[in-house]
Amino acid sequence: MTQTPPDRLSNDPRSPYYDEATLARGIGIRFNGEERTNVEEYCVSEGWIRVAVGRALDRRGNPMTMKVNGRVEPWFRDAE
Repeated sequence: MTQTPPDRLSNDPRSPYYDEATLARGIGIRFNGEERTNVEEYCVSEGWIRVAVGRALDRRGNPMTMKVNGRVEPWFRDAE
């Protein structure tokens, strides 16, 4: 496996950007210089993360999310 995290990754198994092997390895996200633990999806090239908004759920029972723009820096936790 490569030492560089993917450009885009999602926690949702229904997403085309979901990768179970990469998630099992452990991904850390630094957003605008601050480490975030509640990231649902990220994209480095477009510069955004998607985070859950409180405890609200959509009509399908999935957490409501909000897209936030900024500088995204992913890294593998096992490489620390």
